[in-house]
Amino acid sequence: MESQHLSQDEFFDKLGELFNHRKGSDHGAIYLTQKRLTFNQDGASSTADDALSGLAPSGPLPVIIRASNGKSKRERSDKVKLSTIVEPQDLERFYVRYGEVCKAGMTALKPRDRSKKKAKARKKKTAS
Repeated sequence: MESQHLSQDEFFDKLGELFNHRKGSDHGAIYLTQKRLTFNQDGASSTADDALSGLAPSGPLPVIIRASNGKSKRERSDKVKLSTIVEPQDLERFYVRYGEVCKAGMTALKPRDRSKKKAKARKKKTAS
């Protein structure tokens, strides 16, 4: 089920909220994806693979940006999916703001604790 695409301002507001919700949490992920939005001959959107088959219009293509909190299947009701479409002429301005929102959100996230993994690797290395 695909939800409606948000305006860019709504997308940035909700993305900021998504990062703030994760702040201080000991687990969880935020997935950010982007890809070109292409159109088949029927006018419906499809994947970038159609561009290779010659069905895409010539010239720059819009980009679809998605964000998700990656909740597990058990917590699917809490899953947040955001998306917006950015036209080619708006890309530079969009990416400047996108970078600011992501940097601000990621600095507030708690880094992963990898000490157990490192200890296990050291133990394996000394055992051999």
